[in-house]
Amino acid sequence: MAAPPITPTNERILDTALTSFGNRGYDVTSLDDLANTLGIRKQTILYWFPSKEALLGAVIDQSAAELSGVLERTLDRAGPGWERVEAIVKSVFRMAARRPELLGLVREVSRLGPPASTRLLDGLQPLLGRATGFLEAEMRAGRMRKQDPRVVLLAAYSAVLGMATEVEVLRAMGFDPSARDLVRRRKQLLEFLRSAVGVADDSGYRLRAGGV
Repeated sequence: MAAPPITPTNERILDTALTSFGNRGYDVTSLDDLANTLGIRKQTILYWFPSKEALLGAVIDQSAAELSGVLERTLDRAGPGWERVEAIVKSVFRMAARRPELLGLVREVSRLGPPASTRLLDGLQPLLGRATGFLEAEMRAGRMRKQDPRVVLLAAYSAVLGMATEVEVLRAMGFDPSARDLVRRRKQLLEFLRSAVGVADDSGYRLRAGGV
């Protein structure tokens, strides 16, 4: 099914749905809620998106394109080797501060599972392929410890998304969800990831898991 043409009305619908799905959750968001927030009739939403599921699909597609675009541009500007990992992590943390609903949607779609999560992964596939190729090249060159790059990506995804977005969990564990603490957590996470993948330090010595 072809996507509806982009207009100010459906852009507003998509932006409002993204905010609600990402911040409140998909299940608790109704089309009536969205219509009231937008100041339009529910039938107007259904004109552009024939169901709540169709609206979610459109939000996923738009979010995957935005996320991929941001991270691809980050990679294009990043230096070689470990600098690329640092650049991506810092970019995600910036999004957590400036665009929390976007990462909130990623978290919510992961919770929903297929077909929503499959649709998101399909949209991010070019970026994931680029990341896998980078890890494989670093491992072949001996700059990272050899392991399954897919497992590394999954672990990094879970760690980065959790540290950047799970505010209530972090608060319960004693972390301060302030901007200053966000920077501190980002630094600690980078140190953890660097150790976990066995990245060579400046002297060429490859760090082992746990920093041993």
